[in-house]
Amino acid sequence: MFNLFGKKDADVFDYGLLHADMHSHLLPAVDDGSPDLATSAEMIKGLTALGFKKLITTPHIMWDMYQNTRPDLEKRFDALKEYLINEGITVDIRLAAEYFLDDNLKKLLARKEPLLTIHENRVLVEFSLASEPMDLKEILFEMLLQGYQPVIAHPERYIYYERHKSFFEELKIAGYYFQLNLMALAGTYGKSARELAHYFIKHNYYELAGTDLHNKQQLTHLRHHSIAAGLKPLLDSGKLLNREL
Repeated sequence: MFNLFGKKDADVFDYGLLHADMHSHLLPAVDDGSPDLATSAEMIKGLTALGFKKLITTPHIMWDMYQNTRPDLEKRFDALKEYLINEGITVDIRLAAEYFLDDNLKKLLARKEPLLTIHENRVLVEFSLASEPMDLKEILFEMLLQGYQPVIAHPERYIYYERHKSFFEELKIAGYYFQLNLMALAGTYGKSARELAHYFIKHNYYELAGTDLHNKQQLTHLRHHSIAAGLKPLLDSGKLLNREL
């Protein structure tokens, strides 16, 4: 159904088929992503060279580590756009955020402060990669009540649930979206994450896919040949929503 490969390199996936990268850390000096404007520009040029037509950058809002607020992120995003214009870099880039399910997010919801969305009501969220969260379902349900559609970032990386896949099934039944980290298919996060990613693909759990790009070096990972094979069933299913963003 799809021509999976770019014209210049038969091993590289043509990311123009996805259209949008909806998870990345391109905003400089706000989290563990790009450290400065020049690096941000290089990462952006690298993503567009791979074929992406739209970039939605999602800096962390994780209060124990990255105390970012919406006004501050918007100010920094405006500075990034100005820098790109001055450098002659034309790109469709938008600002969203990756919210950690913590007390800060609970406070934002309690105050009904508007969250930064990927598109319309879709909000990217994450939780601990090391241990099971205590009140995950309560926070996600509150988001639903307030009209948000939570998107679970990189579920394949929560490998402590590897032997308890019913946890993921419960999240899907509850109506939450799943987002694939593309580099998981290349083995960037280890064997367990790659196997979970293929399990989710097999069971049609993913609605979105993103790079989760943090640095220039990871652009090489996105050229790995296994990504094309992993994405083929998702693209053939027509379930991925990236082109709607």
